[in-house]
Amino acid sequence: MLGVKPYIAFKGNCAEAINFYKDKLGAEVLFSQTYGESPMAGKGPDDKIMHTSIKIGDSVVMACDNVFEDQNPTTVGNNISLAIGGDDAASAETMFNDLSDGGTVTMPMQETFWAERFGMLTDRFGINWMFNIDKPHDEQKTASA
Repeated sequence: MLGVKPYIAFKGNCAEAINFYKDKLGAEVLFSQTYGESPMAGKGPDDKIMHTSIKIGDSVVMACDNVFEDQNPTTVGNNISLAIGGDDAASAETMFNDLSDGGTVTMPMQETFWAERFGMLTDRFGINWMFNIDKPHDEQKTASA
C-alpha cells in the first residue's frame, strides 16, 4: 500500500526528542534501532539512532540521527523528508526516476539490509524524498539475525 510519512533527521538528539514526544504527546515507539544494533555498526556513532518509527495518534513519524553531516547537512528547514513506502518495487523505481527529473539523487535506488529497494533524492523544488520498499518479512529476520 502506497503511503507518505514525514521523516525527521535530528542533529544527534533523536533519542531525547523521542522521549520528549512520548512524554508530551503520548507517542508510542513502534521501532527503534541504533547504528550499533545494525549491520552498520562501527560506521557511525553506535549509540545514535539509525532509524525509529513512532506513532502519535493515528500518524506515524519516522526519524534518525543525521551522523553523516558531510553527505547531508542538517540545518533548520532541510531536516525533514517525505518517505514513500509501499510493496511495488517497479512502481517505486518509476516514481523515483520521475521525481528525480531536475533534482538531485542523494542515494540511488538499491537493495539495502532493511529494504528490497531504498533511495533518496531532493526534487527540483528542494523537497527531500525517501523511497522504501520493505523486504519480505522472512528476509528481514534473516538479515537481522
